[in-house]
Amino acid sequence: MSHHHRPSPVSGARRSASGVRAQPTRRKGTAVSSGRQTSAERIYGRDLEVGRVYQLSEFVMTRAELIDFALKWDPQGFHIDQQVADDGPYVGLIASGAHTFAVMQRLSVLDVYDHWAVIAGKGVSDVAFLRPVRPDDVLTGTLTVVEATSDDRNRTLVVVDSELTVAGRPVLRARVSSYVHATPAV
Repeated sequence: MSHHHRPSPVSGARRSASGVRAQPTRRKGTAVSSGRQTSAERIYGRDLEVGRVYQLSEFVMTRAELIDFALKWDPQGFHIDQQVADDGPYVGLIASGAHTFAVMQRLSVLDVYDHWAVIAGKGVSDVAFLRPVRPDDVLTGTLTVVEATSDDRNRTLVVVDSELTVAGRPVLRARVSSYVHATPAV
């Protein structure tokens, strides 16, 4: 039985390529990918366990990045203008929901999907923005495998419940479906 390098379960620590436990990575602004896994290290659909929880590393939402993203993709006053935001219902700048979702996707890819033999995403459902994300918030979260169903085309449809949190409080939840190779290609 071969040993696969796997993303960490919820323990809060990760194993490096050498197998040594390391603290979760904190990413500020735009993080750099740790790189792709080799096929021998890939996790296939057959390896995924329903109920398994994967811990995401941390991401610091900087004020500059919050505003820059919103200027390009969601230029509402409470995302881009401090005075408008201070006088508005959130009493301060908040991140765009699209930005918050993008952070969740980035952490999911860097910490989990880069290790899986992903074919493609299938869909996203049940997206809920639960609390505003503010400048300097530290985001982290979990992915929980809720379904893994293989077909006769060597694909596994994997459904995960994703949750992003700030200080232990949920800010975003979504259900994400992806196709993963069930086994290595022969």
